[in-house]
Amino acid sequence: MTEQHTPSFADMALAPAIYKVIDEVGYETPSPIQAQSIPPLLAGRDLLGQAQTGTGKTAAFSLPLLSRLDAKKKYPQILVLTPTRELALQVSEAMQTYARHLKGFQVLPVYGGQNMVQQLRQLQRGVQAVVGTPGRIQDHLRRGTLKLDRISCVVVDEADEMLKMGFIDDVEQILEHTPENKQTALFSATMPREVLTVARRHLKDPVEIRIKTKTSTVETISQWYWQVKGLHKLDALTRILEAEEIDAMIVFTRTKIATVELAEKLVARGFSSAALNGDLTQALREKTIERLKKGSLDIVVATDVAARGLDVKRISHVVNYDIPYDTEAYVHRIGRTGRAGREGKAILFVAPRERRMLNAIEQATRQPIKPMSLPSRKAITDRRIGLFKEQIAEVMEAEDLEFFEELVDSYQDEYDVGFRRVAAALAYLVQKDRPLQPEENSEPVMEDHPAAKPRGRRPSTDADKRRYRIEVGLMHKVEPKHIVGAITNEVQLSSSAIGAIKIFHDFSLVDLPGQLPPEILRHLQNVWVCGQQLKISVDAGPAAARQGSNAKRRTSGKGGGSQRFKPGGKKPPVNRRGK
Repeated sequence: MTEQHTPSFADMALAPAIYKVIDEVGYETPSPIQAQSIPPLLAGRDLLGQAQTGTGKTAAFSLPLLSRLDAKKKYPQILVLTPTRELALQVSEAMQTYARHLKGFQVLPVYGGQNMVQQLRQLQRGVQAVVGTPGRIQDHLRRGTLKLDRISCVVVDEADEMLKMGFIDDVEQILEHTPENKQTALFSATMPREVLTVARRHLKDPVEIRIKTKTSTVETISQWYWQVKGLHKLDALTRILEAEEIDAMIVFTRTKIATVELAEKLVARGFSSAALNGDLTQALREKTIERLKKGSLDIVVATDVAARGLDVKRISHVVNYDIPYDTEAYVHRIGRTGRAGREGKAILFVAPRERRMLNAIEQATRQPIKPMSLPSRKAITDRRIGLFKEQIAEVMEAEDLEFFEELVDSYQDEYDVGFRRVAAALAYLVQKDRPLQPEENSEPVMEDHPAAKPRGRRPSTDADKRRYRIEVGLMHKVEPKHIVGAITNEVQLSSSAIGAIKIFHDFSLVDLPGQLPPEILRHLQNVWVCGQQLKISVDAGPAAARQGSNAKRRTSGKGGGSQRFKPGGKKPPVNRRGK
């Protein structure tokens, strides 16, 4: 049978503003649901799609519908019904991303538990797309605050879940408030009789699509996931690379630009790494793969398309640095390891909000993905020490060390220092740029880490934290929950990673992890809480200033050049140069 040609995004008549985003986010080839759904939805056809969660449905309907939308008109034109608050938020965020170059576009997520006043304010300002749960949509219809008379398209997402949750009648009632000539798309993982009844009643001559999800995964591949916050992904990957017995690894990211950025960061940390993406010439791609095969390259950071057909037997690990858009991509990714009967390991980084995709992958592959803990600080230390000892043994066996032995003898005679002390000093010099013992504060914060449970706000700063000042206080009616919510939502930092919070009249102090990257701090500068920007800065309060002054007086001697040593420590040899 001849393999069916899969169209590219370039083959579809999407709007230029949408193409621009597709290029920016690095989408290379549409998933099966996207390839089959986008053309009929662009043509205005109704659509009935059977596809599992995690097949790329959101882009399948968002890209064509946004291409047909008139952003100049400030009233709802697209309505998306979802069974849960979480899905409503995911869809609305995705649509906002895809429409970033549609000037004036606004999408509103509508769900129970959210402030109704805020929703009303945004509806009054004008939105072109509404994504919501049936219950809250009906609340607005009863209040008369949401008008659906000019809706041009309705999407019912996960209709079978609507049925299970008792929302299917609500969906029908909502559809009755929409125009007769609207476009309708209904997606469902299964097609029970009640869902088909709704489809027959409300869809006109629909295009029917059924996506079969491939479920086979290699039994020789062990699958693990680590629940991670975006801030700590690189640290987590570094720990895995240092502690695991790895022959070669492929790290998957979603976009082409991310492959280059991550590969460069890994090189900066001392790993042999290179990017593999669709922008590389065929010659450069082949050269990179050849290096990986021969062992002169250990890590390839790749996109899905660039890694297709890649068959390198020494690949022992696959890391899904970014969770894939669909389950089929996951199966293709982890199939790069466990080749030729060898054992392989697949690791998936999962942010808390991506748990739905994790569940979808487990359902599609019919295999559990086990939670993993990051290698401990002790494991990293033991691994580094082991490698260091191996280096010493190799040098002792392979190199002529007579000159250096005489040098050590000379140093010992001159300064009356034991061999053990000299060897320790030399070992320190060798490892100081890459310490054998990781820093205490380099431990990434894990959502499921036993030590990361929510704690009360303590009055003192933790050893691994730093105190910051934010410019919002009692006069602005701020509470600790406001500060915690703003920080965790904006930078995806676990609430358990936030320590003591002290609120004063016109400012507050908050303890955060000591190693926050500069880009995170820059972002928090402009975050708003209770009508005020945080304008976050490292706290240098009166107490800190006094301590700094006292320390300066204690350590400064006449001429400012005196040295201090720890009690019990041996004084090092005097520097005799210039004597």
